[in-house]
Amino acid sequence: MHWNRQTPSVMPSNRYRSHTDRVEIPITERSWPTRQLTEAPLWVPVDLRDGNQALAEPMDPGRKRRFFELLVAMGYKEIEVGYPSASQTDFDFVRDLAEQDLVPDDVTIVVFTAARTDLIERTYESVRGLANVVVHMYTATAPTWRDVVLGHDRDSLHRLIFDAAQDVARGGDRHPGTRFEFSPEVFNLTEPDFVLQVCDSLTTLWDASTDRPVIHNLPATVEISTPNAYADQIEYMHRNLARRDSVILSVHPHNDRGTGVACAELAVLAGAQRVEGCLFGNGERTGNVDLVTLALNLHAQGVDPMIDFSDIDAVRRTVEYCNRIEVHPRHPYGGDLVYTAFSGTHQDAIKKGFARHRAAAAASRLDPDRAPWDVPYLPIDPHDVGRDYEAVIRVNSQSGKGGVAYLLQEEYGVDLPRGLQIDFARRVQRATDGSGTEMTAPQLWTLLQDSYSHVGTLHRWAVDHVEDGDRLRIAATLGDTPIDGEATASDPARALARVLSTPDAETEVLSLTRQSIGSGRDAATATFVQCRVGDRTAWGVGVDRSATGSTLRAVLASASRVSAPARPDDVAEVTVRCGKDLPDGTVDTGRA
Repeated sequence: MHWNRQTPSVMPSNRYRSHTDRVEIPITERSWPTRQLTEAPLWVPVDLRDGNQALAEPMDPGRKRRFFELLVAMGYKEIEVGYPSASQTDFDFVRDLAEQDLVPDDVTIVVFTAARTDLIERTYESVRGLANVVVHMYTATAPTWRDVVLGHDRDSLHRLIFDAAQDVARGGDRHPGTRFEFSPEVFNLTEPDFVLQVCDSLTTLWDASTDRPVIHNLPATVEISTPNAYADQIEYMHRNLARRDSVILSVHPHNDRGTGVACAELAVLAGAQRVEGCLFGNGERTGNVDLVTLALNLHAQGVDPMIDFSDIDAVRRTVEYCNRIEVHPRHPYGGDLVYTAFSGTHQDAIKKGFARHRAAAAASRLDPDRAPWDVPYLPIDPHDVGRDYEAVIRVNSQSGKGGVAYLLQEEYGVDLPRGLQIDFARRVQRATDGSGTEMTAPQLWTLLQDSYSHVGTLHRWAVDHVEDGDRLRIAATLGDTPIDGEATASDPARALARVLSTPDAETEVLSLTRQSIGSGRDAATATFVQCRVGDRTAWGVGVDRSATGSTLRAVLASASRVSAPARPDDVAEVTVRCGKDLPDGTVDTGRA
């Protein structure tokens, strides 16, 4: 391809083999690509076992208990709690769950063990007294593991697994209600016919039934392929497992290729009913599949994930405390920045989307938090996971008028006129370009007033209503120019504009927007005015407790900006008498 000018790298890629050269995938006709996710699988968090063993500093008993209580509170009903035969800490934790009656009646505890008699016995000892238990036995089955690690061929490894499974069955006889799980570790690199042979033999040995199903958990222990290949492997097992209605088909994807979430989703499409993973994707190497992302991906498609993430920051704080690992700011759904837009085009779209959403909710008489969601760039409403809108739009040098206007509207309740949005956005960009940092809403509000307010002081004003309109008597300075005069007009702004006019340059009010800001003792009025003097225009902003006072400040600001630039020490003093909104004979006075 002539348009692709990339050249070979120096990396020795020829050392590695494609997944198609490493494992057979016998399926040729697949149905998973046409399926759709319509319900949540059974989620099984393995944070307390698989996630814990990957920590540089494993959880102490207090952290394990806090994590367990979080998982229960969120609604998980099957939780892998440890590897009790491999760690005294894990053993003691499982005993605490039993002896302190910490496991709700509707929660099943999963304990992990290797396929060895003494370890299986130790595992059963740990769960004594617990009503709902799954004993999870694993053995690596892939050719490289058989040859390099275990020293077994297929037949001898199958015998080892079967003998250990008999020990598991005997232990279950002494612990009524116990169910069984088997993981052919590194399933995704194991010959499919061998996995099927082993799993079917255990289904028979453990006498699986619809009332007491066996779990066959098929891990992508080390990701080696694109997610579609894993889905093909799962669909092959789904189609060919014996006594399929008595088997719960489970998956346990890792994230070595960064596609763990896709592997899990496609696996469910291919027939998996159960997914093991960790909150926020903790685990060895690049981690286990992330249960947070999986669940909220369903939520974003209109499917109830059956797990409560309505306060995702509280979940994240607990996970960070227990794991001693921070969640990345860009982590899907849970990171600090995932609902934040800096780009001007994104901000403008989000601002318009919020306005449309609120209007549609009001028209339908719905709470905005329950109304259908369709806001650009936000796949879910941040409120769904307990976030507010404060951080949705943040302003830096990449931002535009939409983001600036949104922050001021959300924080101060002011909706800048479009022309002022455009003009102010240029000032914000110059300020952020110079500093290299973002600006907060209070900083924007300060910059707005510094840029557009009247340089000087409005000492006093009064308003009289007269029969033919509004009469103004004015004393002011604009820059070094004193102003003293009277005028009559239909409203205070235009009356003041007439006073400011000269024979050579008429001052004209082109637009005026007045809005209330704050409440109670902090209540005030903000007025945004665009004036034209001759062939030049400028915006002015006035803020005052009095609506009239804010209007006069805005007109003075606009007029002073459109004429010669004022120096910081310029002072203006204006007295205006007018009373358009007052009954005849009433005088409105103000002092600022």
